[in-house]
Amino acid sequence: MGSIIPAAGICASALTAERTRMHVISSNIANQATTRDVDGQTYRRKQVIFETMVTPNDTGLPQQASPSGVRIARIMDDPRPFKEVHMPGHQDADANGIVKMPNVSVIEEMVDMMNVQRSFEANTQVLTTGKQMFSQSLRIGD
Repeated sequence: MGSIIPAAGICASALTAERTRMHVISSNIANQATTRDVDGQTYRRKQVIFETMVTPNDTGLPQQASPSGVRIARIMDDPRPFKEVHMPGHQDADANGIVKMPNVSVIEEMVDMMNVQRSFEANTQVLTTGKQMFSQSLRIGD
């Protein structure tokens, strides 16, 4: 990511990844009670897995690569079991009146959402500080 301020590319990639994470969290919250999706299955919570992007180091030094950002490695289903709720009469209840509810915890999603917010704040602060430092460096010769 060729940028005047190298941290800007890293922050931009983090902001993009966190935006995706926020969309996934929103989807989880929206589907917290979805017992039957378009495929007829109980909604399963999704989680975002990040990975570090690296840029090869062409300096010939022993260090092979350097971090250049973050990206979404994959969005996967949360393997935790569904919640089983006794709801006789529900259209998706089994013979014992048990309904499989999504494995979504609104509290957990809200905590994840707060983490996304903190990450946004930290990355925008880095961008702001970098911009200020760059502007000040242009004034050194004045």
